[in-house]
Amino acid sequence: MSLPFFYEQQISGLHSHFTLSEETSKHCIQVLRMKTGAGLQLTDGLGNLYKASLLSEDKKKSVALIEEHHIVPPPTLKTCIAISLLKNASRFEWFLEKATEIGVTEIRPLISQRTEHTRFRADRMNGILIAAMLQSQQVWLPILHEPMAFADCVKQSVWPQKLVAHCEEDAKQLLKDLAPCPETQILIGPEGDFTPEEIQLALDHQYLPVSLGDTRLRAETAGVVASALLVNR
Repeated sequence: MSLPFFYEQQISGLHSHFTLSEETSKHCIQVLRMKTGAGLQLTDGLGNLYKASLLSEDKKKSVALIEEHHIVPPPTLKTCIAISLLKNASRFEWFLEKATEIGVTEIRPLISQRTEHTRFRADRMNGILIAAMLQSQQVWLPILHEPMAFADCVKQSVWPQKLVAHCEEDAKQLLKDLAPCPETQILIGPEGDFTPEEIQLALDHQYLPVSLGDTRLRAETAGVVASALLVNR
């Protein structure tokens, strides 16, 4: 059975005594009932994986001894999912969770012409990413950007491969048939899709139009499908 896995934003060096955050301490002591000497794993979400053992039991500030340190290389493929915020916030949160589990490296919330819900709670969203990273036993936390206007995102993008997924009856390539690229950004629209003007703006800025398949998908499902297709190429 694998050791319990926790996130700590800043972790001290090898062989040091490290005071766990109140959240981690509470989970260790009150939820998992861990005792002195119990093993655990820690990550900062930046590729560092630490093995530690509990030195003291305190639900607010337990102390652990850092015993091992491993550096996990970053993902070979860099993938940015630029997706509209959704009217139903829980569906957007579901997308964040699944995209993190799949292994995307960046998420860019978009505000497009048909975006109906623009509220963005960064602390809550980051918490969802952290939980998903730990659940899937990863040590690289996706970069979650602040929401950005669609036009600004399109005009400022410097990604080597730029894709736009939309539902218009135009010529599109199947995403699953594209050759892998080390760094890819894909645009995913809101409920109701991007407007024709937004699609044209993306095309004018060298975005390649792509299809995710034969069926019409919910926005959050499209984001997950795009994540899986791009990460696992």
